[in-house]
Amino acid sequence: MIQKINKKFIAIVIFALSALLACTPQIQVQGNANFHQGNVILIHPDGTSASHWGAARMLYLGPDGRLNWDRMSNLAVYLGHMKNQLTATSNGGAVTHAKGVKVNADSYGLDDKGKAVVAASGKPQTIMEEAVAAKKGTAIINSGIILEPGTGAFSAKTTSRLQFAEITKQIVESGVDVILGGGEVWYLPKGTVGRHATATQTRREDGLNLIELAQKKGYSVVYTRDELLKLPGNTKKVLGIFAADDTYNDAPEEELKKQNLPLYVPTAPTAAEMLQATLKIVSSNPNGFFIVLEEEGSDNFCNFNNAVGCIEAVKRADDAVGVAMKFIEKNPNTLLVTAADSDAGGLEVVGVTEKDFPLDKPLPAKGANGAPWDGKDGTATLPFVSAPDNQGKRFPFAIAWAGFGDFTGSIVAKTHGLNADLLPNTVDNTGIYQLMYQTLFGKKLPKS
Repeated sequence: MIQKINKKFIAIVIFALSALLACTPQIQVQGNANFHQGNVILIHPDGTSASHWGAARMLYLGPDGRLNWDRMSNLAVYLGHMKNQLTATSNGGAVTHAKGVKVNADSYGLDDKGKAVVAASGKPQTIMEEAVAAKKGTAIINSGIILEPGTGAFSAKTTSRLQFAEITKQIVESGVDVILGGGEVWYLPKGTVGRHATATQTRREDGLNLIELAQKKGYSVVYTRDELLKLPGNTKKVLGIFAADDTYNDAPEEELKKQNLPLYVPTAPTAAEMLQATLKIVSSNPNGFFIVLEEEGSDNFCNFNNAVGCIEAVKRADDAVGVAMKFIEKNPNTLLVTAADSDAGGLEVVGVTEKDFPLDKPLPAKGANGAPWDGKDGTATLPFVSAPDNQGKRFPFAIAWAGFGDFTGSIVAKTHGLNADLLPNTVDNTGIYQLMYQTLFGKKLPKS
């Protein structure tokens, strides 16, 4: 009798599992592999190479610690050259992520003839614009001004990345559900007083008040961390404007100290807080969602060779990665992708003994080859000191810089969650789009 019951129970379980698997969308790809359709979160920690992540790991967790980024499941060496040069630009790199094709370094969504770049999907839209058209939940999040290319190029196209007013207008008109970042000066007409911007700071010359336009389109508008976190649970569309310009003050350490300015605007939410609030909104969409988040401070601080700001920004990006990973634990139908397009400042960690870097003596301003060195408060200041290793030992270190711009660098892309294992060991920048597209829309595109 017991054997008969067990056989009947097993048969029912097998039948139920078969039915469940039959209802799960599966799309054949290479060989016997298959992938599933679901949500996508792209986190763009701008300007970060393996060295940037290493510096953050050492300072905050120690050399034996592990960042959230370290715990992502799959990684690839990232190849990011442009159509006409080896080192990517922020705008050219973002267009490639948004459309899956190589573009010139100066592109902001348009080709040499001023026409919209055709994406790898065969359409003139970005992957974000296709997600909006498919009525998926959509969001762009930036710690800088919202028109920064890492987010802006997903929802706007112009002849120059410097057309700030036009890019901001296109973003507000894009139909994206959640728009969070800085840049109030580009939302308001000249002479208009904002929540963050003074009348002399606001920049629009066309007379448009994009905040009023957004409200007419059904957006709730918030200006601070507290207002964002207190949004009603049934909020569907939100525009967050958290600073007059960026939510950080990107300048050398010495300049910030002279002006008594903090690294980040105290009232602005962090990238992690913005992502947490966004997930509550877009995850209720039955059609799935697509989020693009950029921590821009990791590019801007590093390009100013501000080591403490740079490492703080990388940590903030890692906190956002942690939010996404925690969400995936309960929602495994979500893919997380991280990828930078360039290496900001050419950061390298200089780690030697305490005898060489005494904890109570300023570092040399430069290394033997003339490369600038930073301590924890800038040039010729006390060294950084790592968090303890497994033996409780702390280590002094300096940050050396290659320059003030972007470099090709040792960039690593990572994935976690749904379809993460489809990331190859080495990935071209066009491959980021390919993986996101097939996960978001259930279609494998031919390689560009």
